[in-house]
Parts: sequence; C-alpha cells; structure tokens
Amino acid sequence: MLQDQVPDLLRRATALLEDEFSSLPAFSPAVDTEGIERVLGTVAKRLADNYPYFHPLYAGQMLKSPHPVARATYALAMTINPNNHARDGGRASSVMEIEAVREIAGIFGWNEYLGHLTSSGTLANLEALWVSGQLADAGKSGKRIVGSEQAHYTHRRISGVLKLDYTEIAADNRGRMSMEALETELRKGGVGTVVATLGSTAIGAVDPLDQILALKERYGFRVHVDGAYGGYFRLIPEALDEPARRAYACMSQADSIVIDPHKHGLQPYGCGCVLFHDHCMGQFYKHESPYTYFTSKELHLGEISLECSRAGAAAVALWATQRLLPLAPGGEFAGGLASGRRAAVELDRRLRRNESGYFQALAGGGPELDIVVWKLAAKTAEEASEMAQKVFVACAARDLHLALVQLPQLWFEPEGCAETGVGDSLVTCLRSVLMKPEHEAWLDRIWERLIDATAEVMGEQG
Repeated sequence: MLQDQVPDLLRRATALLEDEFSSLPAFSPAVDTEGIERVLGTVAKRLADNYPYFHPLYAGQMLKSPHPVARATYALAMTINPNNHARDGGRASSVMEIEAVREIAGIFGWNEYLGHLTSSGTLANLEALWVSGQLADAGKSGKRIVGSEQAHYTHRRISGVLKLDYTEIAADNRGRMSMEALETELRKGGVGTVVATLGSTAIGAVDPLDQILALKERYGFRVHVDGAYGGYFRLIPEALDEPARRAYACMSQADSIVIDPHKHGLQPYGCGCVLFHDHCMGQFYKHESPYTYFTSKELHLGEISLECSRAGAAAVALWATQRLLPLAPGGEFAGGLASGRRAAVELDRRLRRNESGYFQALAGGGPELDIVVWKLAAKTAEEASEMAQKVFVACAARDLHLALVQLPQLWFEPEGCAETGVGDSLVTCLRSVLMKPEHEAWLDRIWERLIDATAEVMGEQG
C-alpha cells in the first residue's frame, strides 16, 4: 500500500534535498534521539483520543485525510521550513504557490486575477470582505454585507471585526438563499456585497448564483462566492442537479471566490485560497516593509496578503498534489468528488425509500453536493431530537461516526402539511458528510450499522 511506502519514499526525497546543499560545511545539530522517540510514543498514544477521521466509517464532519503525497511533501518542505510571506523566506515555495493558485483559478476560467493561499477559509473570507470594506470607504460600493442565514457564521463574525453591517437573508427549505428575501433587502439600499454560498456547512446547499448575478445587474453590488466547501464541484457539473449546475456554471462572473484546499483539495490544515477577479484589488494591500523585501523585484506574496508569516510547506504540498492529481474534469481528482457525490445520492435514496419507517428526509429534495441530512420519524420535534442523539451514540458504538445538526422542522414537512405550531422550531438531525472517495464502496457497511443502531433505539422507544 502507498501508505506503507511513504516513509521510505520520504527518506529518499529527503536525501535528494540534502544533497542539493552538500556544498555547505557539514554540521551536526545536537539531537536527543532517545528523548524524541519517547515523546513520539507518548504523542502517538495521546492522538488516539480522536475520532478515526481517516477511515471511511467516519462520515460525520467535513474531515478528509490529506493525500499521502501532500503529507510527504509537507514534511519534506519542513526540512527547510519556508515562509511564503516574502521571496526571501521561501523562494521555491513562493513560486510553487503562484503556480498552484493559478491552477485553482483555472477551475473558474480566470486567467487574470489576484490570489494567494491563506492559513484558513476564515482568513480567506476575511480578505474578501475586507476588500469590500475598502471599496466602500473609497465610495465605490455600498457598505452592507448580506448573506444567507445558512451561510457560515464566520461572515457575520468577520463583518463585526471589520465594522461592516451584516444582514442575514432567509433561506428556503433546501437551505438556499431566498431570492425574494434578497431583493426585498436590496430595495432598502446600501448593500455593497452579497455572499453566495456554494456548499453550506449544514447541508451542502448551493445558493442560486445565476439569479443573484441577475439581481446584480439591477442593483449594482459585488458578489463574493464562499466556495470554501463546495468550490471544487465546479469540476463535475454533470454529476449535479440542474439548479446547482446553473450556479456553478457562472462562478467566473463573481468578483471574488474562496476555496479551501484543506477540505476537498486533499491538503493538511491549514490551507485556504482567496481569488479576486480584478487584479487591481492589489492596490489595497500596498505597504512599505523594506526589511523583508530586498532580494527580488518580482511580486511578493506578502504584498497581496493580509497575513504575514505563512507556511511555505502548505504551498509545496498543494503544488505536489496538483501535479499528481491535476484539477481537470474527468481526471482522478474529479473522479473522487464524483464518487462522494454518488454515495450521498444513494444514501439519500435509501433514506427516502424508508422501508423501516425510521427516517424522514428533507421535503424539498435530495443533497446538492455530498452532505446528507435526515431526522428520525417521531410525533414531535422534541422526540425526534432525543432519538437523533441516541442514534448518534449507538452508531458510534458500532464504529460509525456521524454528526448532529439542528435544522428548521419545516424543512421536513411537505408544503401545506406542517405540524401545527411548528413555526421556527428546530429539530436535531443526523448528518453525514460523504466526502471521501472510499465512502461509495463502504456505503453498504455504513447503511447496515445505521439501520442496526436505529432499530436498537427505536426498540427502546417502543
């Protein structure tokens, strides 16, 4: 197996790297090998106090193991520990970052753009909204930020940090931003940026970007696409339902895009990416720092980033992964996305077939990406929530790890058939993120454990 071969491959690559510096005078840093071995053993045991995020039976949160080549090249780069803030700190890794980001921008059809890696999706979104605030201060746009109530909470938090007003827009029963509610807010004026989420954290919902862009023509706001989770699905439009396909088809018309390689991009934490369609946005980053920029007249990544020190190893790992698995429709990387998508569609189909009568799926339709949510069939939301907690524990006892999420009870009720008094009440549901390519092959085993755990809980209820 590749996993078993990686240590030997890394040793050989490390020897090659060391040979590149063989002209330097030899020196031997003092290392306590016995102490290191002792501490490593302790760390290995401490790390066992985790869910098995790497295994296909972990299907809970948005956790996808880094590819072995990413882990190996990250470790290799740490031999040097480059800093991609400036060319002086990471010459090779800075060039690799520029090349890797160019390939990501190519997913969206952008040949001219401004972009770089960040330490997280949060920082990437912060930069996008910071630029929106700078444009507002320059009188070139409104100052308010609006996003769906299902958008990641980081947008409200970031807007608060930036002293920008933020307004939540209602979502429909598929978790997508309501266009009627958005236009109502736009008529009030002052909106500078609309955040469109392509792949919400809760259920993987895809906001109707095509309709948002149509409103942009009338109201003149900026469009920021938060594709931190779902951005890579642009590579497999044929696997998506028509509404999501239309949204992804027009991503190139956005003003800025965020995507997280440490989610579907097979990278270690932390590796986010922010892209601006207009490279002139770089004017807002200008600053003087003569003590870090002195060996090159070429572009420094620190000149287009709010962050200073950043791990060059993250860029090296991303570059290497994209060399092994190019970001191309129909390629192996895209095939992994399609596999997770098929697994989600099949799990949703089984939940809806519901021969046991245990489950209730979203009334509005199936998953848009690779996240599936469902509630337990019960007389009340309180009973369903209690059973979801018990099924979660029972699944974990069978080594199947899911997640819990609170969603509006109305999303599970057929239109016109809502339970009396439901209103805005929330119900705790089960959630499965099937983002590993292996999930498709393991789906039968996932399903068997889910049915067994649920039958046990329902039997206790009875």
